Amino acid sequence: MPQATRDGVSIYYERDDSDGDGEAPVVFVQGLGYGRWMWRWQREAVDSGYDVIAPDNRGTGRSDVGLPPLVPRLPRKLRAPIIFKLAGYSIGGLAADLEAVLDNAGIYDAHIVGASMGGMIAQRYALEYSRTKSLTLCCTSHGGPDAAPVPDETQEHMFDTPSGASEREKIRYRMRPAFNERFTNRNPHLMDQIVEWRLEQDAGDPAREAQAAAVLNFDVSDRLERLRVPTLILHGTNDEVVPVENARLLEEKIPDSRLEIVEGGSHLFFIEDDTTVNDHLLAFLDEHD
Repeated sequence: MPQATRDGVSIYYERDDSDGDGEAPVVFVQGLGYGRWMWRWQREAVDSGYDVIAPDNRGTGRSDVGLPPLVPRLPRKLRAPIIFKLAGYSIGGLAADLEAVLDNAGIYDAHIVGASMGGMIAQRYALEYSRTKSLTLCCTSHGGPDAAPVPDETQEHMFDTPSGASEREKIRYRMRPAFNERFTNRNPHLMDQIVEWRLEQDAGDPAREAQAAAVLNFDVSDRLERLRVPTLILHGTNDEVVPVENARLLEEKIPDSRLEIVEGGSHLFFIEDDTTVNDHLLAFLDEHD
């Protein structure tokens, strides 16, 4: 089982070797709380031409949580303030975890693909480490006061779940802002499968809160002009989690960037509109490999 260790915390990753001739592997970095399942459509699309590295962010899937031992055991009302003020993760720390993974895997050049919080990790990683060959940023933000914030209603859905709800009901409630309602209504069996994947792979509540603290404190808005790698920015116009205005801000600040807007795309547009996203991603990878 491949895993890297940083500061005593084990970070799990999957490695898929292809038969293709892509020189640099594609590294997929997950969003807040999400397991590796979220990238299955893109992993299948690139697998014939590129090796794939898919880490579990700290606190997610098979990676260690890495929080002080007593904190996860506390009731949420006591735990959440401690995590947000004292014990949460940082995007810089999650980027350092990614560096530990690529070092452990012996990767020297990689195409980094990140969505939402994973896009934040990817930005920080590309700014501070030398292995990035290209950058793909999906439904993400540069953070800071100039970024368009997550709407209050969406935040309530993500963290204030109905009391007495089962775990499956909580997952469905949290996911509502991330998908277009039309898509969920038309794909009930897929939504049932996603709930099962999330139960198996997603972060538990303490780790989700620690990741949320990292997102809350993230800001590289004044550093992006230093990025010197080709960057593809992908975003849906109907993103109710990270508003599409953030994609345009990224395009303005990153020198060698290309923006592709997916009309009607939700936050998880790389699932709903996977063919469109995969076409953009593969063309970009082939151009810069």
